[in-house]
Formats: sequence, structure tokens, C-alpha cells
Amino acid sequence: MGLAGWEKEDSPMVAQIVSLPRLARKKPISVIMVSYMTGPALVEAIHAVLDDKDIHELIIVDNGNTESARARLSRFLVTRNRVRFIQGHGNIGFARGCNYGASLATGHYLLFLNPDAIISPGAARRLADSAEGLNNPWLAGGLLRDVEGKEQRGSRRGALTPISAFLSFTGLHKLPGLKSIHKDTEPMPAEPTAVETVSGAFMMMDRASFEAVGGFDENYFLHVEDIDICRRTRQAGGDVLFVPSASVMHYGSTSKVSPMVVELEKMKGFIYYFWNYRPGFLSKFLTTLAAPFMAMALMGRAAYLSLRVAIIGR
Repeated sequence: MGLAGWEKEDSPMVAQIVSLPRLARKKPISVIMVSYMTGPALVEAIHAVLDDKDIHELIIVDNGNTESARARLSRFLVTRNRVRFIQGHGNIGFARGCNYGASLATGHYLLFLNPDAIISPGAARRLADSAEGLNNPWLAGGLLRDVEGKEQRGSRRGALTPISAFLSFTGLHKLPGLKSIHKDTEPMPAEPTAVETVSGAFMMMDRASFEAVGGFDENYFLHVEDIDICRRTRQAGGDVLFVPSASVMHYGSTSKVSPMVVELEKMKGFIYYFWNYRPGFLSKFLTTLAAPFMAMALMGRAAYLSLRVAIIGR
């Protein structure tokens, strides 16, 4: 006889069963994945998410993939539950795509995951558990590893300011006493650690925190929106947490888009960020001063990536 049947009986056993404390249920996690011409890594990333029983649902926001890729995805996903495949809206940008996916999510936690990031088993729940007890708003990010298992630059960073950007883009951070905003050369912390900035490739908030800061700023089309939301979280009195025990393998640069286009969007994001960093003349003056150095650094990186793709294919 099932428990429902026992509830109808008036016996000491029923009283004992009913009085037992219920096991605390873990709050559900929704993964939001925005894809644009991602390529084969997307299917691998989807498999990794669906293999993790801690994840309540996966929402894929298709900003643009080839017709053949969409057809394959539709056939693949039709037999899977826990997945919503959203398409037909065109390329609305990463920030807006994340907000769109978050608006459809039903989970308590919102995990924003790149479509070329292969999540490790249990990593999603470790992010959520590490943030328990933090004051809202909070934001948590994990460790990005490359295909060789090394930490990728961007997992943990300092605050991006006009000064730190100028030092980083000009290479002056290499001088004694000066630092880059990137922390990948520093020792890996053993425990979750407060930092200023984590990567949008693998980033979690709960819904209350996400709504408290207004989600991602949709004025960013691609890149810098993660730096911006980390900054707004800190400005609102919240915490940004780096959780080294939660990791993904991040391929990076899998989208079939010219590196020049990607780096141009990144430069536009930086200029928008700094132009609005603080009101007044100084912020805009420093932005104008740093812009040529940002352009040279980013276009140089684009040229390197284009050459790399031409030589070794990735």
C-alpha cells in the first residue's frame, strides 16, 4: 500500500511517518545557452548539460545557425525533455539573448553557459551551493579550462577601470609594481573567493539577484556585458564569487564569424562601458585616450586568430 493509502488510516505508524521532517529539495537550476553559428561543439555542450541530473532545464536561444544545423538540432532535441529550443527571432545579440532565455526559465537559479563550454558533472550545483547565504544580489562564476586542462584567461579578473584597461592594453602592467586585470597567473584559491569579475561564459545568479540588477545591459551586442553585470552587482552591494571547484572545458572561438567582426564588437563594448563608467569629463577623456590602444590590441588579436585558423584550422 502506498503512502497515500496510509494517510487515510488513523494509526501510530501514520502519525510517525507524517511527523518526519521532509528532505530539503534542492532549488532548480535553469541553463540558458545563446548560440550563433557555434558548430559541432554545441551538440557536445548540450549532451553535457542533459547528462547532469542537477540541471532542471536547458533553454537554447538560437540567434542564428545554419539551416542544416537547425534541422539536426530539432531532430536531436525532439526526443529530449528538459529542453526548449527558441528560434525565429534573428541575431539579437548575446545580452538580449540571455535576457530572453532568462524570461522563459522556470528555475530558481539562472546559469548562463556558452554553447562551446562543456560543463563538468556537478559544477552547476557547486556554483549554487557556494552562493548559499550570500546577500542578494550575488553572482558566481567558475573555472574555465582549455582543451589541455589549463586555466583560461578571463575566469577571474580584477575590476575593469579606465586606468586598469590602459595598463592592460598598453602592456604597462608588465612593469614592476603594476598589474593586469587578469588573475590567471596568480595561485589558484582553494575555496570560493570574492573577485571583482568572472566570465559570462559560465556565470550564475538566482532570479532575485538577476532582476535586482536589471539583467544584462542590452546595449552590449557581444562581449563586455559580463564585466558590466559584475560591476553593477558590486555597486548594488552584492558579491561576485569565483568558485574554482566548478569548471567547464571551454573551446572558445568556435563561432563561424570573422575574428575581426568579433573584436570590433568587443571594442564597441569597451568604449560604451568606459564612456558611461562615471559621469564627467575625466572618464570620457580617459576613454578617448585609451581607445587607439584598445583598437590596436584587439585588431592585433583578431589578425593572430585569423592566421591561426588559416594555419591549423582553429
